[in-house]
Amino acid sequence: MITDFSKNNSIFNQFLSEIRDAKVQKDRLRFRRNIERIAEIMAYELSKTLKYSEKEITTPLGEAIMSTCDDDIVLATILRAGVPMHQGLLNYFDKADSAFVSAYRRHTTKEDFEIDVEYCASPSLDGKVLIISDPMLATGNSLAAVYQVLKKYGTPKQVHLVFGIATEQGLNFIEKKLPKSTKIWVGAVDSELTAHSYIVPGLGDAGDLAYGEKV
Repeated sequence: MITDFSKNNSIFNQFLSEIRDAKVQKDRLRFRRNIERIAEIMAYELSKTLKYSEKEITTPLGEAIMSTCDDDIVLATILRAGVPMHQGLLNYFDKADSAFVSAYRRHTTKEDFEIDVEYCASPSLDGKVLIISDPMLATGNSLAAVYQVLKKYGTPKQVHLVFGIATEQGLNFIEKKLPKSTKIWVGAVDSELTAHSYIVPGLGDAGDLAYGEKV
């Protein structure tokens, strides 16, 4: 199941347009905050799919019956570009555990590359709701590699993927690599992927825009 937020008119599209806008991007603080806000809206919508039960809550004046979430959640992201989106999800799922994976493109030629995963820190995923976030999904190779690493930490009961911008090619690829029950939440889907695996129109390099250019 894929939920594309750009299909509906809401304030979400304002935040998405600003992370794409080359002029607005120059303000790193605003860029990071917009990524967070995109993730916060996605977290709210995603939360409607989780398991809830009624519980008795004691207030200063009495008792209230409230329906609250029962699921144990693990938020996973790919360093470094994924950090602002991870923080946005964590702002809402504030009791969740976190997993972090270091993955990067190692170019074998100008156009060809392999995905290297050097580091992973994760809690047990057995029976948990796993939410993997990344602001950009290009080919889908990095996401698939990260999922393979996370599988070593257990079997989640449900997997959600959260992306700011994705390509049709990337979505088609990961749908074949992850469980069929995986739910995908995406801000927008772009049609073009260049020979160097950059999304067009996309937004550029999310990691560089958030934290500065790397050498």
